Amino acid sequence: MRAPRFLIAAAHKSSGKTVVSTGIAAALTSRGVRLAAFKKGPDYIDPMWLGAAIAGPCYNLDFNTQAPDEIVDFFASRISGAEATLVEANKGLYDGVSMDGSDANAALAKLLGLPVVLVIDTVGMTRGIAPLLQGYRAFDPAVNIVGVILNKVGGPRHERKLREAVETYTDLKVVGAVHRNPALEIGERHLGLTTPAETGGLEALIARLGGIVGASVDLDLLLDLASQAPDLPDPPPRAKLPEPEVTIAYARDRAFGFYYPDDLEAFAEAGARLVPFDAMRDPALPDCDGLFIGGGFPEMFVADLDANAALRADIRARIEAGLPTYAECGGLMYLSRAIVAETGVGDMVGVVPAEAVMHPTPEGKGLIRFTERADHPWPGGSGDIRAHEFHYARLRGIEGTPTYGRQITRGHGVDGSHDGIVTHNALAGFCHLRNTRADPWVHRFVTFVRARRAATTKPRQIAPAGLSNSRGSRS
Repeated sequence: MRAPRFLIAAAHKSSGKTVVSTGIAAALTSRGVRLAAFKKGPDYIDPMWLGAAIAGPCYNLDFNTQAPDEIVDFFASRISGAEATLVEANKGLYDGVSMDGSDANAALAKLLGLPVVLVIDTVGMTRGIAPLLQGYRAFDPAVNIVGVILNKVGGPRHERKLREAVETYTDLKVVGAVHRNPALEIGERHLGLTTPAETGGLEALIARLGGIVGASVDLDLLLDLASQAPDLPDPPPRAKLPEPEVTIAYARDRAFGFYYPDDLEAFAEAGARLVPFDAMRDPALPDCDGLFIGGGFPEMFVADLDANAALRADIRARIEAGLPTYAECGGLMYLSRAIVAETGVGDMVGVVPAEAVMHPTPEGKGLIRFTERADHPWPGGSGDIRAHEFHYARLRGIEGTPTYGRQITRGHGVDGSHDGIVTHNALAGFCHLRNTRADPWVHRFVTFVRARRAATTKPRQIAPAGLSNSRGSRS
C-alpha cells in the first residue's frame, strides 16, 4: 500500500510541535489534501487539535498499550483513503520511558517507515543548530531524518543565519521557517494545551494557524519528502458492524472529552450505540442501558456541573438502581460527593463517597499497570493491564472501606495501591484505559451491560396454547 507519510518530531518537548503540526494539517486540508493524522503516545488534547484541523479523527499510536505489530496493522487500517499522513511525536525524537529507545518516537519512525521532519525551537540559537542536527542524524542512522522546520524564529536576519548554518553543515532540507507570532499561541494549563471545545472561534483559529504556518512551510517539499516512505502492507479487513443491541450514554461536552476515537469505534464493533449528553445542560440522561463518563477538566467547570442538580440526581438514582457505569479520572471526580478546586467547590453526583480535591502538583502521572481484583465487575480481565494516569486530584475523606476493582502494580491510582472503586454496578477510577488486543475493555464493558440488561428485563409472558394474550379478544 503506497502511503506518503511523515513524522513531525523535535529535540525536546514544548518546541511548538502541536502548533506547527496543526497548522500544517489545516493548510494541507485547505488545499484539498485528504490527510490522516496520528499522535504518538496516550495524549488526548493534541489529537483534538489535529482532529479539528482535518475535520476528522486523530488516532493514537502507543507502545505502552499496543504491540508493535498491532501498531502497524492499526496504522495501516486508519490511513486507507488518505493522500498523505501526518504523525506528531511526543517529547523529543529519541525520548521515551525505556533507556534502549524501544518506545521512543524514533522507534515508531523506524517501525512505520516515517521520514522525520524536526521542529527546532531556535530561540537563542544560530550556528549552534548545526551540531544539534548532526548529532541527531548520527545518533541512529536508521532513523530517516529528512528535513527541519525552524520554529520561533526572531526575524529575517535570524532566519538567514539559521538557514546558512543548516545548508553549510548538513544535507537536511529546510522545510520552513515559522517566526515568533502571538497569533500562533494556544492557551495552556496544568494538563497541557486547552482543548478545542473550550476555544472560542475555533474555526477562525484553525484557519489562522493554517494560514500562518502554511505560508511559512514549503508544503510541496514536505509532501515530496513524505513520498520517500516505503510501501506498507495492506491492512487486515475490518469486520462488518453488527446491529446495535444496547445503548450507552456518554458525557461529551466542555468538561468531558478525553476519548480515543478508536475506543468509540469499538463500541459499535461490540454492538453498542453511543448517545452523547452534556453534563452541564441536559436535565436527565438519555434512555440508555449503560453509562460512560471519560476524563476531561471538570475542575474548570465546577459551578456549571453543580448547577445542573437535575442531571446529577438522575445519574445518582440510575446508578443506585443498577445502571452499569464506567467512569475514569474526570468521570470519577464527577461521581464523587464534591470537587474542591481553585475555581470553586461544587456538589457532584455523590455515588463515590469522597471529595475530589485538586492539588498544585500531579498525584499520578505516567504509565500505570494493574491487575484486576475479584470485585471487578466486568469478566475477562487477566494479567498485568497497561494504561496511563495524569491527575492532579486526590480523593479525600473516603467513607468506610471502599471496594476496589484494581490492584496497582505500577503508578498511583486512588491511593498508591488500588484503583477502580466499585459501587453498585459502577466502576470509577483514575486509570485511562485503551481498547487494545491485550485489553479489549470496551467489548468487556458492553458484554457486562448486555448481561445486566438481560438479567433485569422481564421475560415476555406467552399465553398457553389456545388462549389469546389480549383481554376481550374474540376468536
